[in-house]
Amino acid sequence: MKKVGLIVVALLLGVVGLWVAALVFLPDAPGGTRAGPIARLRLAVRGQPQPVDIGAGRGGSVVLAVPVSGVRRGDISDSWGDPRENGEREHHGTDVMGAANTPVVAAAPGVVEKLWDSAAGGTTVYVRSPSRTWTLYYAHLAGYAPGLHEGQPVTTGQLLGYVGDTGNAGAGNYHLHFGLTRTDPAQHWYEGTDVDPFPYLAGAPLPG
Repeated sequence: MKKVGLIVVALLLGVVGLWVAALVFLPDAPGGTRAGPIARLRLAVRGQPQPVDIGAGRGGSVVLAVPVSGVRRGDISDSWGDPRENGEREHHGTDVMGAANTPVVAAAPGVVEKLWDSAAGGTTVYVRSPSRTWTLYYAHLAGYAPGLHEGQPVTTGQLLGYVGDTGNAGAGNYHLHFGLTRTDPAQHWYEGTDVDPFPYLAGAPLPG
C-alpha cells in the first residue's frame, strides 16, 4: 500500500510540475490578442499587469497604447495645464506630436460614440469604453479612417484617422490632442470630468 501511495504522490507532483512549467515557459499571446487563462496566470505570477479591457470587471484596468503610430512613450511630453489663448484657459489633454497624416489608432477598445467637427477640436472622434466609464478623445485630425462611423466597435491599435492641424491647433502645428474624460455610464459623450492622460500614456494602468 505504501508503494501505491508513493506512486500517486509522484504522479501528482509530476502534473503540478508540468502545469508550473507551462505557466513560466509558454510564449506570450501575440500583440493585440487577449491572453488566454495560462498566459494571464503566468503574467500574474511574474507580477506584470494583466491585459484586461477597460471596464472588463470590477477593478479591471488597461495599459493604453500610444495613439500615434511610430511614437514612443518616452517621446510624449506632459502638456496638461499649459496656458492657452494668452493664459485664458488651461490645456486639458496631452498633445502627441506627429507628421501630417501619420495614422492615429485607438489607444484602447471601445465604441465610437461621436464623430464631431468643432472650432476648437477640428475633426474629432469620441470613443467610449466598454463600461462607459471613460471617454477617449482624439482631436485635430486631418480626416477619418475609411468607413469609420458612430456605433462602431474598435479594438486597440485600430485605425481611427490621421494626424492633422484642424480646429485651433494652428496651421502646420500637426499633432494629436488626446483627452480622457471620466464619465458616469448614463452621461452623454460631451459630459464628464477631464483627467490628465499623460500618466496613462506613459504606461500607468488606466483603472476600469
